[in-house]
Amino acid sequence: MSSVRAVADAVLYEGYLLYPYRGNATKNQARWQFGVLGPPNAEADGLGENDHLEAQFVVAGETSLDVTVRFLQLQRRDAEKALDSGFERVAELTDGQLSWLTWDEAVPREISYGPIAVADLPRLLPLQVPGGSDIEMVGAAGRLVRTRESLNGFLEVTAEPVDGFTRITLLVHNTAARATDKTDAIARSFIGTHVIVEAAPGEFVSLIDPPPGADSAVVGCQQHRCFPVLAGEPDQRRTLLISPIILYDYPQIAEQSEGSLFDSTEIDEILTLRIMTMTDEEKAQARATDPEAARIIDQCDSMTPDAMQRLHGILRSPRGLIPEVPNGVDWWDPMADTAVSPDSDAVLVNGVRVAKGSHVRLHPGRRADAHDLFYEGKTAHVTSVHADVDGNAHVGVVLDDDPASDLHEWFGRYLYFAPDEVEPLTAR
Repeated sequence: MSSVRAVADAVLYEGYLLYPYRGNATKNQARWQFGVLGPPNAEADGLGENDHLEAQFVVAGETSLDVTVRFLQLQRRDAEKALDSGFERVAELTDGQLSWLTWDEAVPREISYGPIAVADLPRLLPLQVPGGSDIEMVGAAGRLVRTRESLNGFLEVTAEPVDGFTRITLLVHNTAARATDKTDAIARSFIGTHVIVEAAPGEFVSLIDPPPGADSAVVGCQQHRCFPVLAGEPDQRRTLLISPIILYDYPQIAEQSEGSLFDSTEIDEILTLRIMTMTDEEKAQARATDPEAARIIDQCDSMTPDAMQRLHGILRSPRGLIPEVPNGVDWWDPMADTAVSPDSDAVLVNGVRVAKGSHVRLHPGRRADAHDLFYEGKTAHVTSVHADVDGNAHVGVVLDDDPASDLHEWFGRYLYFAPDEVEPLTAR
């Protein structure tokens, strides 16, 4: 579960705090972008987000489920200056070289249920987190008062048989009292909400690339504000991550990443370099904003040259397809690439050699492009066969009944399909 939780933590804090990690930055004035489940009236009244997420996914075999709901609970941090008569709320509290802003922090929460036998469904389970208040004294300068509103909701899990499989419906719903304003709404919202589901002894079915026979069970699955994907090691199907962010099956944190930076589609090297260019005053402002911001600044300040070098990235699994450049040939010359030859390369499909000039019928199944749906059953002639650096083959075609087929072929603008998406119309 370590790799699953690493990804889940990235989902939990995605967008929590953005570069330059200071509270006075405009982009940090509107936070909590992903997975926010607001009070029931918040969306209709224009005060916050929709109140639930709903996921449908498919399991094979008799099984039990362990369900873990994870989210952030907003925690208001008020900086209060000490006076002779008591304390006064201020925007910033300073004690020597250290400062603290009045700011909204967040506390990670995790509520687990299970094992829940699929045979025992439906189940309705409470989601409750108490509110509270804590006071931290800051020397003689003042204090930090942290307050949290209680969170209330429920988790509902139901099941139905579909063509030899079981379709599970999982609903996470916020049932807080009516919100009075935007501040009140976000204080009683589930933030960054996502769910980890584990199955034993059964297995989950990929919704992105379902196995043969599971298409009808998968195609009927509907999602509301979430994306269920397989998680963990690629050879196992017993863990599902229901994410508010679009992901692919088996998402992983790049091994070169030194730590979370919380930025949407973050690029670690660029952000690290940007942080290193911040002035001491800007870094102090970031540290005063949030403990997580202080950790990010310290992480980048202490990065070693070797760690920085690793952020450049790595080329994975070339599988011998990167060619040697012949003597006397410039690297940019097409003749330098002797590893592949689209005009003469071929691929076997059902025992039939498919190459340039072959005739095929199209059966798109991977849905890389929505337009592929319109090509189902159409015939085409093959113009080329390509190989990528991962060793995968791609068949370039031009549709037979396309009135502009001659122009597409002249310009080299082909449609590309995987070998399992084409049916050879040539004898074996």
